[in-house]
Amino acid sequence: MLATASVPALAQEVTATGAAASGVVAGSDVAANGAQNVRPAEVGGPVAASAAAVVAGGATAQDTGASTDFAARQKVLDRRTAENNYRYAVAQHNCYDTFFVNHCLGKARDAMRVVQADIRHEQLALDEEQRADNARRRDQEAALKRARDEADAPQRAANEAQSAQAYEDKQRQHALAQAQRQTEAPQRAANAQAFEEKQRQHAVQQAQREGGQAQSQRAANQAAYDKKQSDYQKQLDEARREGQQKAQERAAKAERFQQKQEEAAKHKADVEARQKQAAEKAQQQQQQKPQGQ
Repeated sequence: MLATASVPALAQEVTATGAAASGVVAGSDVAANGAQNVRPAEVGGPVAASAAAVVAGGATAQDTGASTDFAARQKVLDRRTAENNYRYAVAQHNCYDTFFVNHCLGKARDAMRVVQADIRHEQLALDEEQRADNARRRDQEAALKRARDEADAPQRAANEAQSAQAYEDKQRQHALAQAQRQTEAPQRAANAQAFEEKQRQHAVQQAQREGGQAQSQRAANQAAYDKKQSDYQKQLDEARREGQQKAQERAAKAERFQQKQEEAAKHKADVEARQKQAAEKAQQQQQQKPQGQ
């Protein structure tokens, strides 16, 4: 009885759904026709960039509307399919209460197949429109890419020309520097020879000065060496004393640390023993409690 009573309500819903589907299909056809007429202007320079930006904005809004339209239409078709299957199941159930069961089942099946074929026809049309819309989107993306490439072509050419000019300038500067170094080579050789001669004269003069001061310098050097050795021996003795003192301090610290470790281990063992005794006592009390009750 409940299934039979729900059929008129479903019929009303199907009528409304069919009307909505017709409106959606009509709207999608208009949107699809408008979308197919949109093509970006394929011109170079800033005009191409501006046109590509305008078309890209319009195409994005149009694609969003088309995707929403396709989704709404697909939702309607899915709902009609579910309602058709439901009505067929209700009709099958009601046929078993009639005298001519097989005849009734055949009519219900035929009615279901008519609606199913109509839904299938609309589904194929929707799929074809989606494929056409996808192809349109691919064409628009390709056109936009061509427009961007053409718009960027002058800048790329300018960048390449600038790079080539910078490379040529660098090569010329290198050649000029090389020629200048070759021109200055004799002067640099003469300067190097004069510097070497000056160094030799300075060495001779230094040797002459050192010859007169050699004896006094050796005595001063010996005295400085002896003093340095004495100071070194004192520092060495002081370092040894400090080393021995630090070694004794380290040994004392190690002994105190070992003592603290032993005290800590003993304290830990005492705590664990007390905890174990407490646990055993609690367990004994727990075991004795039921016996007392």
